[in-house]
Amino acid sequence: MRAADVGDPVMGRLVDQYGAQQAVRAIRSRTLPPEFTAREAEQERPPDLTARLNTWYARLAASNPAADVEVGKSFGARLIIPGDSEWPTQLDQLGAGRPLALWAHGTADLRFSCLKSVAVVGARAATSYGSHVAAEFGVGLSESGWTVVSGGAFGVDGAAHKGALAAGAPTVVVLACGVDVCYPSSHEALFAAVGQQGVLISECPPGVHPTRARFLIRNRLIAALSRGTVVVEAALRSGALNTATHALTLTRHLGAVPGPITSSMSAGCHRLLRERKAVCVTSPEDMIELVGVLGDDLTPQTRAPAVPRDKLNESTKRVLDAVPTRGGAGPASIAVAAGVGLDTALSALGGLAAAGYVERSTKGWRLRKQQTAYRRAPDSSTLEPPPAPEPDPAEFPPFPEDFP
Repeated sequence: MRAADVGDPVMGRLVDQYGAQQAVRAIRSRTLPPEFTAREAEQERPPDLTARLNTWYARLAASNPAADVEVGKSFGARLIIPGDSEWPTQLDQLGAGRPLALWAHGTADLRFSCLKSVAVVGARAATSYGSHVAAEFGVGLSESGWTVVSGGAFGVDGAAHKGALAAGAPTVVVLACGVDVCYPSSHEALFAAVGQQGVLISECPPGVHPTRARFLIRNRLIAALSRGTVVVEAALRSGALNTATHALTLTRHLGAVPGPITSSMSAGCHRLLRERKAVCVTSPEDMIELVGVLGDDLTPQTRAPAVPRDKLNESTKRVLDAVPTRGGAGPASIAVAAGVGLDTALSALGGLAAAGYVERSTKGWRLRKQQTAYRRAPDSSTLEPPPAPEPDPAEFPPFPEDFP
């Protein structure tokens, strides 16, 4: 892990084809297998194997793997390699980009935690809207049995992790540094809580500090560990969009939360939606339906609030629409405007009057004014009794249908 940079695809192919032990022997002897060299030469962009081999050799000579293991044990970290019971097999889909091993620190089992997981990512400089939405997603996903995976950064990442912890569920923090390095330093308390309830992981050995390149390379792990990724907030240039690209490359589900069209922090989300790369997600239930089992994780169908007018039959609604607001109109005029018979109009007007929708005036029938009660200030010197409640249409018998 010290010999090559994290995510080095050439080292990944070497280890995948010949195993870790033979790869180390090849580096120490400064001689790569001839067939491997030939295959690398056929790549679209052939790497400079001589320069890379020299770099690997120098780094391997300066490394002390036994000391790394001891340092990890000293603060409770463990090393997970492919084939271990805790290794998340979905990482194998990264191919040559699969990490050689993962350092983990925390009480939660990494593989089990990621079986049902969603990556929640977004801007570090998140708005109050983005932080609120991320926290709600953290709580909602966790309460439904889904693990939140994110990068532990400021903004959306931190809010999502805090939401998961508040729900009493494990959460996975994927770091771009060693698991013994607290970055950002102000998240020390958050990472300590994650260590007690979830797990922090990294492909970097202990003591390694983050760099811009490591953050971008780390994002592929966030996308690969989870069934899907939701982008809460992202500018047009954002690391969250890099994670979204990895999710699409891995054919994972991708969701995006819409935001104000005036906010630059939501411009990246809107572009994903406009280009139809992501599904519009407005709640944790939407995301669960996107990544969940077909038929088992459906979002409850939302409906508009019901109003008393919905209980009227079709002909009565037409009569009500034909009654003027001011002045008045006779039953015959209302019947013509509504397109119903006079008997039907008379019957409907009687029922509407009883229900408080219309009233008779000197000029005919008109809509009854709906009284609005305004609450007085607490220090008002005059107190008046509240207005009488309007009659509830549900208390009246159903309106008759059209008479033959």
